[in-house]
Amino acid sequence: MAYEKILVAVDLGGSSGHLLATAQKLMANPEAELHVLHAVEPLNVTYGADIPMDLSTIQDEIYEQASDQLRQYCNSFDIPESRCHLVIGRPEVEIPAVAGRLGVDVIAIGSHARYGLALLLGSTTDGVLHHAGCDVLAVYVDAESDSD
Repeated sequence: MAYEKILVAVDLGGSSGHLLATAQKLMANPEAELHVLHAVEPLNVTYGADIPMDLSTIQDEIYEQASDQLRQYCNSFDIPESRCHLVIGRPEVEIPAVAGRLGVDVIAIGSHARYGLALLLGSTTDGVLHHAGCDVLAVYVDAESDSD
């Protein structure tokens, strides 16, 4: 199957470049659309009521930093700004939702080795796989590439 519309879900870590390069290799032709998505997890979901303060300013700063990083990744891979997407929400929910709205053929997402408790609790990749209405390609990215 030739993929014509691909969504690459990046975490903006060191492995994002490898993931984007792998996704570009999947493109059936130069006319294929490559979309890039990063989901900023809301601080209130991450920390809940553990921090008794207004987190909106910090959330705005995180969003702006993610926006800048995403723009840099897209520019370095010649991906038009209209195909770069930044959302706030839980990645395992937002990635399949954006993929559905865009009508993509495949979602490419990075996958790390899981051990111990992380293996029992699952991962973003597992969540995306179970909620996606299209193919999901889990690209193994090792821990060393995250420290680049």
